Formats: sequence, C-alpha cells, structure tokens
Amino acid sequence: MTPLITLVSATLLLRAAGAAGLRPLRSWRTALRGGLAAMFVLTGTAHFNHMRDDLVAMVPPALPQPELLVTLTGLLELLGAAGLLHRRTAPWAAAGLTVLLVAMFPANVHAAAAGLTVNGQAATALLPRTLIQLAFIMAAAAVWLPAARKARRAPRARTP
Repeated sequence: MTPLITLVSATLLLRAAGAAGLRPLRSWRTALRGGLAAMFVLTGTAHFNHMRDDLVAMVPPALPQPELLVTLTGLLELLGAAGLLHRRTAPWAAAGLTVLLVAMFPANVHAAAAGLTVNGQAATALLPRTLIQLAFIMAAAAVWLPAARKARRAPRARTP
C-alpha cells in the first residue's frame, strides 16, 4: 500500500506546486511522472534494503536465480525512475516500467498464494494487489500512450 500512497501523494503534491505557480508542474502528466518516479525510487530501493530477503522469497520457484532477478528489477526500477524525470526519455521509461510491472506481477501472485510476509506483514491479498498493480500500469500508460499516439500521427519522412 505504501507505493500507492507514495504515487498518489507525490503526484498531488507536485500538481499543487504547479497550481501554486511552479510552471513546469502545471501539467497533470508532469506531476504524474514525478509521482511515478517517487514510487519507483521507493520500490527500487527496497530491492537493496532490509526488504530484500522478502522480495527474493516472492520470486516464483520456477524462476532461476531469484537474488539476481531482484537485483536486476531493482536496478530497472531505479533507472526507470530517473528516465521519468526527463521529458524526452519519460515515454520510453514509462513503457519499460509498464512491461516490468506486468513481468513482476507473478511474484505478487506467488506471495499472496504462498501466504508470504512482506516487511513484517502478510502479503496483500490477490484481488487488492491486482487492482493496485492495474493502477500502477494505468499511471505509467498515461505517460507513454500520448507520446505513442503523437508519434503515430506524425508525418513520416519519405524515402526516395
């Protein structure tokens, strides 16, 4: 639940700063990029702190080298967060993070089904976790979809 709270509160705080006159934050999409970046810094750093063992345990048993997978996904989350902060790289970062969210979802299914604990608490039940994951995916898609639509509408260069 903490990542969702981080996403929502950081987005609203950034949007409020935009409404108060901080020009670069006047757009909801820009504020959302900041909220997503904050969330992915939070979740990415969890791959390297006291929660690491819990995240390793969440990796489904069928996947090899769970420690390496946790390290890689943590690095990808942190790189994606950095990419979200730059207007030109944000759509690419958001698209990559969307794929990452989908790819990591089986770990959440495994944690719920196996009754694992995460950060000292029972893993979130599957239905609420699915809804939260969908919210994250929709937030990331709200960053990259407009850029994809714009690119599709742009005139293509003619080749002789």
